[in-house]
Amino acid sequence: MASKSITKPLVWILMGLLILGLGGFGVTSLSGTLRSVGKVGEADIRVDEYFRGLQQEINALQASRGEPVSFIQASTEGIPERVLSQLISRAAFDHEMIASGVSVGDDVIGEQILAMPQFRGGDGEFNREAYRFSLEQVGLSERDFEENMRRETSRSFLQAAVLAGVTLPDAYGDALASYLGERRAITWSLQTRNDVEVGLPQPTDADLEAYHQENAALFTRPETKRITYAWLTPEMIVDTVEIDEQSLRDAYDAQIDQFKQPERRMVDRLVYPSQEDAAAAAERLAIGTTTFSDLVAERGLQLSDTDLGVVTASDLGANADSVFAGLTGNVIGPVDTDLGPALFRINAILEAQETTFEDALPQLRESVGADRARRVVEAQVDSVDDLLAGGATVEDLGTETDMQVGLIDWNPTVSDDIAAYEAFREAAASLTENDFPEVMQLDDGSIFAMRLDEVIPPELAPLDEVREAVVEGWVNETYVELLVEKVTPLIEQMQSGKTFEGVDLPVTGTQELTRRGFVDNAPADFIDRVFSMKPGEVALIRGPGRVFVLKLDRIETPDEEDTDLAQVIEQLRNEAAGTLSRDYLQILAADIRGRAGIEIDDAAINAVHLNFQ
Repeated sequence: MASKSITKPLVWILMGLLILGLGGFGVTSLSGTLRSVGKVGEADIRVDEYFRGLQQEINALQASRGEPVSFIQASTEGIPERVLSQLISRAAFDHEMIASGVSVGDDVIGEQILAMPQFRGGDGEFNREAYRFSLEQVGLSERDFEENMRRETSRSFLQAAVLAGVTLPDAYGDALASYLGERRAITWSLQTRNDVEVGLPQPTDADLEAYHQENAALFTRPETKRITYAWLTPEMIVDTVEIDEQSLRDAYDAQIDQFKQPERRMVDRLVYPSQEDAAAAAERLAIGTTTFSDLVAERGLQLSDTDLGVVTASDLGANADSVFAGLTGNVIGPVDTDLGPALFRINAILEAQETTFEDALPQLRESVGADRARRVVEAQVDSVDDLLAGGATVEDLGTETDMQVGLIDWNPTVSDDIAAYEAFREAAASLTENDFPEVMQLDDGSIFAMRLDEVIPPELAPLDEVREAVVEGWVNETYVELLVEKVTPLIEQMQSGKTFEGVDLPVTGTQELTRRGFVDNAPADFIDRVFSMKPGEVALIRGPGRVFVLKLDRIETPDEEDTDLAQVIEQLRNEAAGTLSRDYLQILAADIRGRAGIEIDDAAINAVHLNFQ
């Protein structure tokens, strides 16, 4: 049973990888005698495994970037080396299993194959033809597929044996609990600008120039890329798109439920177990001795339980005539329903509405025009690509197509116009002077191409450009110095035993903090400072334009009832165990490689690479 539970998920994963990885892989593109790109001891690293690994990594990179990735680009990212390294480690485990004579029996492999839905016929049973056909689609023989399954399963047994019992000692969890769960009871007084008793002097130009220079990092522009781009959005051409009347009428018909709405009612329905009960309730309502809300409460319900929302006559079926004959506020019934006799209360009447084709034209033209414009933009992708391939510049696109040319000084802080699009920002971040302009698409159907003209290194922004921020920074710093001057002697008195009240400092708050806690308006290092203090210690913590006078009252042990803490510790234990497990496997793989030896066939590697170029 243990072997089956381990094998089954691995087989499913293997089958998925084979179908995805080998789809479209021309088996005949490589020499029929070219079986492996190398070996570790007695275990081959097969050509198809290397090709499949490369393909999957490149596809993943393309998906993350949202644009095609060439093999040359993949190579600069180190993908071939990474894939080969992974396959070498896998082959090391395969060698170890071969050398130790451990394998999986045919009965286990057979059971797994029989259980796979891909290989079942119309009757739900295993079908030999379906099995053969599925493998042919990915270029595998039955023998190769079953051997792959055997290798994967055998490898899993070795890895499971290594990882069995990989747990962290209780001391690890205890240390985490002590660190993350320790509580510190603090009292603090927050002093702000309003607590400064003297007037704030006005900064001179010399003051501002000094602050500007001393805090240059705050006012330095990041590295900026000057980019020339051409782009075309559907909105740019929507007014020029021709829309025939038939297209508008088709769109109107497709949205007829929106433009023609029947009379509707907002109603509540209160169901009773018998006709007698419902009739008695209706009679009490009629003579005014109860209300509908009271009846709902008597049934042990909330009004939300009876609310049917907005309904049409077709929604109510046989009950429609009764309900739609009433007026707002009426209670109709008892009425027989599928759930039993019921009372219906009419909360509101929504009259039938019909928007004619003529009245809907502005909305239709906008929606149909936007859709047509997106398709027009999309249709220009190939022609723009051809222009760029023929030597056209980004500027040429502005004269030879509908695209508009612009210039942007881009860095990660810029998010206006075209830089508002995530796809543009990602492309701009990776753009280099060696990149050839190519057409890329944005989420709303827009297209763009761009060229890097210049990289502007980080530079200090002139004082006049950032004067407002410099003034604000100088004012905050000056206020902090005045506040520090005010509270320093008070802190000295508190360290001698006086309380906040004793030195006339108002208490802003008291709180029990863990390292996961926070305090409003506190600077980033507030928690670290709290956990570096000793009980009874008083500290001064600076913030922007404010200071905290903080006293550590006491240190408490972790709360044993803190379920959030328990979950965090369990998660951290699992993460640490996972990291340790991966380290064990890497150490074992390295040991096997060292004992078995590695052979790499560079010619075979190059032959595989040619399939991507």
